[in-house]
Amino acid sequence: MTDAYPSPSPLERLTRLVPPPATRQPPVDWVRVEATLGISLPSDYKHLTATYDPGCFAGYLWIHDPRHTSVHVSLVGPAADLLREQVRADEAQGICPPPVDAALLLPCGGTDNGERLFWVTDPRERPDAWTVAVNEARGPRWFVFDGSLTAFLTSVLSGETAVPQFPGDLLEGDIGFEPSDLDQWSPPMPSPTPPVDLGAIRVWGRANGYAVPARGRVPAAVRQAYEQATGDN
Repeated sequence: MTDAYPSPSPLERLTRLVPPPATRQPPVDWVRVEATLGISLPSDYKHLTATYDPGCFAGYLWIHDPRHTSVHVSLVGPAADLLREQVRADEAQGICPPPVDAALLLPCGGTDNGERLFWVTDPRERPDAWTVAVNEARGPRWFVFDGSLTAFLTSVLSGETAVPQFPGDLLEGDIGFEPSDLDQWSPPMPSPTPPVDLGAIRVWGRANGYAVPARGRVPAAVRQAYEQATGDN
């Protein structure tokens, strides 16, 4: 018997949880993007970027977008290649070994605490079958989600999936979406130097009138303001 009321798609569920922005950036030239990357991308990701501008979910989760002007979160920027090379080098040295061959990992997102999201590009010729892997910020733990990037976002933001590397209070605040101000995002290419100390950001934020929680995630706006004020990016 056919279900007269099919289950909503992950994107439909996500837009109910997190309303998308009213204004939109120009569409993506996927032919150019895929030619640059040398690989086809999942259809759910293309629909996701058609619905949400470059920006941040829950003040914490960033999805890489080819339209983003920041090399930190641009899908086609040099930071993605650098990150992939770092994972491969770590794997070769037995440091933080990934759950799959590092050659299969394609960076697709990150968090304000430094966790990294990757597509597991297996099989390479079937991007709609790719899953998602999360690497702990500068640590050995990995978490693999058996589903698409959009399904991952929906599951995490709905509370169905708890990623061990993410703060336990992730969903206690606003889980909304905040588009990036692309004109204010132009940091230089990141180097493999140690990341910014989140404790220093908290101290700076409180000293400059920002509401910064004592633990958990640091609001994206505070981190951006800190980086712009100190040049630490």
